[in-house]
Amino acid sequence: MKQLFLLSSCITIVNSVFAQNIDDGKKFLDYERFTSAQNVFSKLVAANPNDAEATYWLGQTYIQDDSHPDTAAAKALYQKALQATPNVPLLMAGMGEIQLMQGDKTGARNTFETAIGLAKKKDVAEVLTAVGRANVNTKDGDPVYAIEKLNLAADKDKKDASIQILLGDAYRRMIDGANATKAYTAALAINPKAARADFMIGRIFETQGIGQEPLYMRYYNDAIAADPNFAPVYYWLYSYYYERDVNKAREYLNKYIAVADPDSKNCYAQASLLYVSQLYKEAITQADQCISQAGEKAYPNLYGLKAYSYNKMGDSVNAKKYFEEFFEKINPDKIGPKDYESYGELLLKFPGNDSLAEVYIDKAVQMDTLKEEKIKHLKSTAETYASMKNYAQAGKWYTKILKLDSNYGKVELYYAGYDNYLGSNYKLGDSIFKLYQNKYPEDILGWYLGARCEEGIDTTGAQGLAKDAYSKVIAIGDTTKDTERVKPYVLVGLRYMLAYAYNIQKDVCSAKAWNDKILGWDPTDANAIKNKEGLEKAALKAKCK
Repeated sequence: MKQLFLLSSCITIVNSVFAQNIDDGKKFLDYERFTSAQNVFSKLVAANPNDAEATYWLGQTYIQDDSHPDTAAAKALYQKALQATPNVPLLMAGMGEIQLMQGDKTGARNTFETAIGLAKKKDVAEVLTAVGRANVNTKDGDPVYAIEKLNLAADKDKKDASIQILLGDAYRRMIDGANATKAYTAALAINPKAARADFMIGRIFETQGIGQEPLYMRYYNDAIAADPNFAPVYYWLYSYYYERDVNKAREYLNKYIAVADPDSKNCYAQASLLYVSQLYKEAITQADQCISQAGEKAYPNLYGLKAYSYNKMGDSVNAKKYFEEFFEKINPDKIGPKDYESYGELLLKFPGNDSLAEVYIDKAVQMDTLKEEKIKHLKSTAETYASMKNYAQAGKWYTKILKLDSNYGKVELYYAGYDNYLGSNYKLGDSIFKLYQNKYPEDILGWYLGARCEEGIDTTGAQGLAKDAYSKVIAIGDTTKDTERVKPYVLVGLRYMLAYAYNIQKDVCSAKAWNDKILGWDPTDANAIKNKEGLEKAALKAKCK
């Protein structure tokens, strides 16, 4: 009896393996368990090479795998299937996606329309959804076109929550959070267990910044409650806490690994916790172990982790080497703004790379959708240039912040104006300090630094460009109670007025008056004491009043 029991158990296990179907594979794909999904669809295709649906989804596992994308394998799979059975609409939609990925927008659009036209009534919703998916998930896809096709699909199949989720993704690409949330909510109405819909609503609220944390965390927790096996939410929370709370990050990473497929991505995440703990040598050692274990299938971000670690250790040569290897191995669509910014700033340490560095940093600014993040990129670059005492470039990047954010304050104006002044870009510095003067007319610093810029423009002083600004500096000094703070600025202004009166205007009477004011502010001023006797004699001769 015992032997019979074991035999029946084996039969049950075998049957359960072979019972896996398209929906099981799609579930794994939704969990971003690409290896498991690929195994399911590979077995289905092996069992029936003419199964177009299984073939389509097998190709999707190659395309959507962000760790190891294999467009070539997907293309070969779809081409082979279409050669055996031409004009299968779902496979044509897959080929259209490949065309989009290869930059052939016109060819892709023609393929999509042909596929839709050939689809039978019972298959139209599925083909429309595949077309929408291709345009949502591909960099060169058209989200407007995707929304059009997905709405048609939703009209034909009102019970498929995944269509509404794709609609939400399409609206997110258009930075339309309101309609994206509406679509995700519609998905939850169809299937309250659609964890990805909760997760994506949380992502939308997270982009809205400070004060939204209780709301987006609620949706992330709702996603976990809806489906505890939905791996992406755990990885996102690991990333969220990565620089906030390393212990919480580790907690969510462990939860992710428990429900995810084994992958060098998991190894990378564990190594990254050493990096965020400032254990850079240890992070490099563990990254090397991960790469050695995974071989050709090593997660590309492992090379990025090594680049960042070497950069933190001050090893610019190795940092540059591994950034370049990282960019070579990773799907360009997965490169983030921080990656471009960091590499761009690293290039500044290698002479002759300023123009190339600017290209990468500008990419970072363009990629970020949040103004605050764009400003961070610009400020970081400006600070890097300033640390190198390249004030002309620092001023240039600080000035970009003013163009991006019209709600600038004293700090932004000061750095942009002062670094342009230090970099001898006096005209731009002067224009910035005029903005400062208009916004903060009682602040002596804006007038003083504006005057210094005007002195830089008017090198001989013959035009007296700085006279008005220094007059304002002196006037503020005469009325302030904080005389010690303003004294250095006022004395510079008085010396300028003295020199202008004596050398340019040839007005000894005014010159004497300015010299007397200098002594009033500083009776120990050596030059003023020295000038006093000569100016008094000249004033008597000129019969000054």
